[in-house]
Amino acid sequence: MAQNLLKNPNGEEDLEFWELTENGGSEWKVEDLPGDCGYEFGSEEVTKYFATSFERCLKKQEIDLLADGYTPETLDSQPAVTVEDWYGGRTDCGCSYEFTVCLMDENHEVLQKLKPDPVTLEPDTDEGCSWKQVSHTFSDYGPGLRFISFEHGGQDVRFWEGWFGVRVTGSSVTLEA
Repeated sequence: MAQNLLKNPNGEEDLEFWELTENGGSEWKVEDLPGDCGYEFGSEEVTKYFATSFERCLKKQEIDLLADGYTPETLDSQPAVTVEDWYGGRTDCGCSYEFTVCLMDENHEVLQKLKPDPVTLEPDTDEGCSWKQVSHTFSDYGPGLRFISFEHGGQDVRFWEGWFGVRVTGSSVTLEA
């Protein structure tokens, strides 16, 4: 299995390695699974998650592929880049989730971008707020890949004080090189 290039993808080290690009409301918090009014995750390896608040919370990591040991030749061969993220909510409050990944060259110019529409989870629908996975594999993005920016987060939809917003964990970025 390919190595996850994201550091601290599940909150085991609190918010270490993450840049808090938006930290609204009661701010980001790390909680133990399943959390208040939460759902079981389905993997014993993941024991924590990042919780958002009543105003927008986004966090980001930028991966420097050359610093991680990849050669320009390997990167210019356009290896498949797979990104995954898990998001979920609470049984008592709806939330919104957003996710953006950019493949960038040495000048931080975007080669390819993934930015799905934000998702709103409502606890009283069939889908509910249980854990869901988003996954995407980038290919044919051209030579020059040097950096990957991974950003995700959201908020609750009722503006309740505390951590009633979307929960994220199990994030990964892998290269098939």
